[in-house]
Amino acid sequence: MNMTWRWYGEGNDNITLDHIRQIPGVMGIVWSLHDKVAGEVWEMERIQEVADQITSKGFSTAVVESVNVHDDIKIGLPTRDKYIDIYIDTIRKLSKVGVKVICYNFMPVFDWTRTELYKELPDGSNALFYEKAAITNHPREMVDRILKGAGDFTMPGWEPERLAKLDELFAAYADVTEEKLFENLKYFLERIIPVCEEVDIKMAIHPDDPAWPIFGLPRIIRSRDTIRRMLDAVDSPYNGLTFCTGSLGTNPENDLPAMIREFHDRIHFAHIRNVKVFDNGDFIEVSHRGRDGSVDIAEVVKAYHENGFTGYVRPDHGRHLWGEEKNCRPGYGLYDRALGVMYLLGVWDSLENAKETK
Repeated sequence: MNMTWRWYGEGNDNITLDHIRQIPGVMGIVWSLHDKVAGEVWEMERIQEVADQITSKGFSTAVVESVNVHDDIKIGLPTRDKYIDIYIDTIRKLSKVGVKVICYNFMPVFDWTRTELYKELPDGSNALFYEKAAITNHPREMVDRILKGAGDFTMPGWEPERLAKLDELFAAYADVTEEKLFENLKYFLERIIPVCEEVDIKMAIHPDDPAWPIFGLPRIIRSRDTIRRMLDAVDSPYNGLTFCTGSLGTNPENDLPAMIREFHDRIHFAHIRNVKVFDNGDFIEVSHRGRDGSVDIAEVVKAYHENGFTGYVRPDHGRHLWGEEKNCRPGYGLYDRALGVMYLLGVWDSLENAKETK
């Protein structure tokens, strides 16, 4: 298991690479060019600049998260081939700086969806919260609240320029059913996976967050069956998963350890976080400690360990602790994610020690 940390870049993250170096066990940085919108060309000079910043501190550049897919590809418009060609160009460039995995998603309009960024927990910390009843309202209110709460920080999938055209986006997706969205994903993968095989970069799709349709928009990566269908559609080891326990864990029907055991050879990247799911469908993000939420994190790590997982993993969203929400990107503070790293590595080390003493 290769532990990594998501970093948003110099001038775009309150956490520095020097901070991250002090977290034991973190070997790689999960990065991107976060000022680039979907469909925009990534210049080699920019890619090399960020890669050099990362490697100068002794970190791996193996995982890039958020090479976002243009809406024309998801909708299936005639212009999609132009944007797929740009995506392929980015894949080829990233291979030159040691990238081995690209995390992306195929969610229409919204990336991860929450209704509140700083919901207070009983211990006084606060975290990202989803109120299921609030999703029945027009999405504009939610978008405005999220963008205001993000302050000056960029959030992939929540680009203000794009969401300013919210009504146009919804109109463009009006005829996109689950079946059509799946066919458009298959078309995209059939174009890019041969290139990935050529340059040795694995694609790792992120599940829908939350794991059900919202605002009438289709969601196609949300369960064991939908994941299996996607993997079978383009049956290559380079077509794989970012297995996110926080996203898939929003639906209690998803047996996460069983899914890890089934898909372990196609999981190229793992997001491990905990959520507490309430009976009414609301959920809130909590500490990585298993008993604090609805996801049995220890059993999740055990499932990876049993299958000799050597892929990349990162602690996903954390709570905001000790007032840090005044200065950090929502969900991406320093303290709780660092605690998460140590919890995950502690479970892993205990499993390793038990194996050695048998």
